[in-house]
Amino acid sequence: MNLTRVNLFDVPLRPILLSHPSCILVSKRFVTRTSTGVSPSSILLPRSIQSPQIIAKGSSVSVQPVSEDAKEDCQSNDVSGDSIRRRFLEFFASRGHKVLPSASLVPEDPTVLLTIAGMLQFKKIFLGKVPRQVPCATTAQRCIRTNDLENVGKTARHHTLFEMLGNFSFGDYFKKEAIRWAWELSTIEFGLPANRVWVSIYEDDDEAFEIWKNDVGVPVEQIKRMGEADNFWTSGPTGPCGPCSELYYDFYPERGYDEDVDLGDDTRFIEFYNLVFMQYNKTEDGLLEPLKQKNIDTGLGLERMAQILQKVPNNYETDLIYPIIAKISELANISYDSANDKAKTSLKVIADHMRAVVYLISDGVSPSNIGRGYVVRRLIRRAVRKGKSLGINGDRNGNPKGAFLPAVAEKVIELSTYIDSDVKLKAPRIIEEIRQEELHFKKTLERGEKLLDQKLNDALSVADRTKNKPYLDGKDAFLLYDTYGFPVEITAEVAEERGVSIDMKGFEVEMENQRRQSQAAHNVVKLTVEDDADITKNIADTEFLGYDSLSARAVVKSLLVNGKPVIRVSEGSDVEILLDRTPFYAESGGQIADHGFLYVSSDGNQEKAVVEVSDVQKSLKIFVHKGIVKSGALEVGKEVEAAVDADLRQRAKVHHTATHLLQSALKQVIGQETSQAGSLVAFDRLRFDFNFNRSLHANELEEIECLINKWIGDATRLETKVLPLADAKQAGAIAMFGEKYDENEVRVVEVPGVSMELCGGTHVGNTAEIRAFKIISEQGVASGIRRIEAVAGEAFIEYINSRDSQMTRLCSTLKVKAEDVTSRVENLVEELRAAKKEASDLRSKAAVYKSSVISNKAFTVGTSQAIRVLVESMDDTDADSLKSAAEHLVSTLEDPVAVVLGSSPEKDKVSLVAAFSPGVVSLGVQAGRFIGPIAKMCGGGGGGKPNFAQAGGRKPENLPSALEKAREDLIATLSEKLN
Repeated sequence: MNLTRVNLFDVPLRPILLSHPSCILVSKRFVTRTSTGVSPSSILLPRSIQSPQIIAKGSSVSVQPVSEDAKEDCQSNDVSGDSIRRRFLEFFASRGHKVLPSASLVPEDPTVLLTIAGMLQFKKIFLGKVPRQVPCATTAQRCIRTNDLENVGKTARHHTLFEMLGNFSFGDYFKKEAIRWAWELSTIEFGLPANRVWVSIYEDDDEAFEIWKNDVGVPVEQIKRMGEADNFWTSGPTGPCGPCSELYYDFYPERGYDEDVDLGDDTRFIEFYNLVFMQYNKTEDGLLEPLKQKNIDTGLGLERMAQILQKVPNNYETDLIYPIIAKISELANISYDSANDKAKTSLKVIADHMRAVVYLISDGVSPSNIGRGYVVRRLIRRAVRKGKSLGINGDRNGNPKGAFLPAVAEKVIELSTYIDSDVKLKAPRIIEEIRQEELHFKKTLERGEKLLDQKLNDALSVADRTKNKPYLDGKDAFLLYDTYGFPVEITAEVAEERGVSIDMKGFEVEMENQRRQSQAAHNVVKLTVEDDADITKNIADTEFLGYDSLSARAVVKSLLVNGKPVIRVSEGSDVEILLDRTPFYAESGGQIADHGFLYVSSDGNQEKAVVEVSDVQKSLKIFVHKGIVKSGALEVGKEVEAAVDADLRQRAKVHHTATHLLQSALKQVIGQETSQAGSLVAFDRLRFDFNFNRSLHANELEEIECLINKWIGDATRLETKVLPLADAKQAGAIAMFGEKYDENEVRVVEVPGVSMELCGGTHVGNTAEIRAFKIISEQGVASGIRRIEAVAGEAFIEYINSRDSQMTRLCSTLKVKAEDVTSRVENLVEELRAAKKEASDLRSKAAVYKSSVISNKAFTVGTSQAIRVLVESMDDTDADSLKSAAEHLVSTLEDPVAVVLGSSPEKDKVSLVAAFSPGVVSLGVQAGRFIGPIAKMCGGGGGGKPNFAQAGGRKPENLPSALEKAREDLIATLSEKLN
């Protein structure tokens, strides 16, 4: 029998001929665990199909029945994770399903943060919002869930990233086929013993019961009826829904088949396959109406099936994850098999989190403090802390300050071949982002841990005095999150280890305050249509004419005021207008919407109307024009002349095409691996975010500008064409960030020889229309994300004129020529620096003198060992001078001595300093811990070393009482230590 090596996603799909089975040798090898680590072993795979080109993205199939002999001859013994995935897809491809690629972990659905289920990419089809493209499909979908993060590594089955194998029917087949195929896949293809597979059904689903019992032959005692909470799926309060049927594997069938058997007992059972029968529509009254189109949505957990078939105690010890654990064990210099439970959990957590992080970064998510980026940051930081608990120091290559997670990421990437081949192409960027984030966190980790340790000690001390349960204030938890980058979940974990709870309500109050401040800083345009679904039922899609024309006659199909439909609007009304056709470009793909006017001509008694349009948004394929009625009145059904502001459109076109040129220039100058992470195409500027781990050098920015201006000067005509998505990608077109694409056809914008991108935006006809391009700023906006802002065309002219005007005024003020401005400013800066230093020195000398005056106010605590104590206010002395004064006092007064000074250098500002000599520190009294509670009385905080600490606050009116408290606490503490 011939052996063939094949990458299942690299070849086009051919018709499946099943009469002459053959075998293949998979290039991905199953990794078995040994006492010393891992060792690969090649597995010979018999196959139930002849063609090795069985699986491909975007292909169709023709199906022939499988003979029983072929089944018997080709029963595969390969239980590797890659084989399970392949066999699942092949199984359903041979039954007429189109094999589709995994969707991105960044979903199109705005209601969810990340792709959490295999059905998510088909949600609009299931909800009836878009027509089906194929009757049925099958996928191996990467998913992310973080709601059970605390269980990761502790249970046998919880993960953040997992693969869901699914088969889906969009009105094609239904319950009988789904059930029969699920049983055949489980018991024949994967060879699970029938007596070990249990089935749950919805309590009222007699149809499913009859199919399982009579058609499939599952014994009644292995079928369990369960309630709505377990076995009834809904898409929301209303809409498509239906009963579920789940398959469970029984690890201990010898325990019997009593009626009291609990399928939720995860010490005996594991659910591995879920079948959802979407057969009803749930109305607002709670009634279940039969759907005209019944759908099937299923999910089989790859990691769970691997655990079952590979006969290991948990998902982590399968070949999908264990090689990563082995790599981490090597870095930690420990053995997984002999490690204690806590260490094993840490190993599992790191392996799990790094799988998720690698695929999230590959899909364009970079670490940050918001949204998806926060998920990545949180996972990396949890992994770093777990690594620290395992004793992993540095990169294990002799650099104790290096990062260890990149080595783990390399192992994840090595295993990615059959999950997502693009990951290896993006490996340099993925590894560098992880390295940068780990190193950045390590820099703040030590400071943050010290502060957290101090806060926890304070909480425990307060609890001891008050006899209450210890808790960490919400403001402190937020300080750790906002200033030191500690996710509150990590703070909670550390606090829990110390027996301290967190004031989460207080934390959420602080978070909400920050959100409000952030929102207030942005001008958010909110679409006020209340129910997209209602619009789509009554209004046809808007015909967009804006590529070819800037004006058009159109009919008003609907008017909305405050989200409510109206028939007529009059002068002064803010209104949203739906037209049957429009030349207005709606905001999308980073490009802002067109501005312009709608005109209604006088017609008999009809009043002439003018509406100024200031924004256009899209609700599905319906354009919503937002504006204000400047004069007259507008009615539903009337014809209008829709006119786009041509000058503003030209500005947007110039900046959009310049954005494409910028992306090409970046790839050419700093590397092809860089990719877009966001954009804004506005009338006055363009903004382009991209993945890169450092700031660009001046010569790189200059080279980028020169390249773009050369392309502009080449006066190249743009080419725009509409192609099937697969053809466009094959031609080399790249996607613009944030743009969603139709599978059937996409718009391709090409600057021949320079750029080819999928883009629905508006563009110039010739690069010469851009006129000129200038970068005005380059900066970091998040970890691993850089931003360039630039101007082109008319905005470039305005920018240059403004800069020239500013230079003219500057020359006049400094009384120098333009070429001498730089040297003159440098001289002024140096003079200012010298003056500031002189003033600072004078202030310090004055503070030292003042401290000498108040030194006679020092008093003594103790008799056998007298300690001199000085607690005083120094009026408006600044923080640096206060420090100099304290240091002078400690050096001039005899050891042991404790000095605490306070001042109010500015309105609403407090400075505090504590300086303790070695004799005081030796008693266990530390300045860093002492100053914190005193500063809190002044509305602030701080800390430092045992011998010296500084703090600040915002309530000068509380300084006298705070210093009095410091005096009392010092006397009490020192007296106690001396006795």
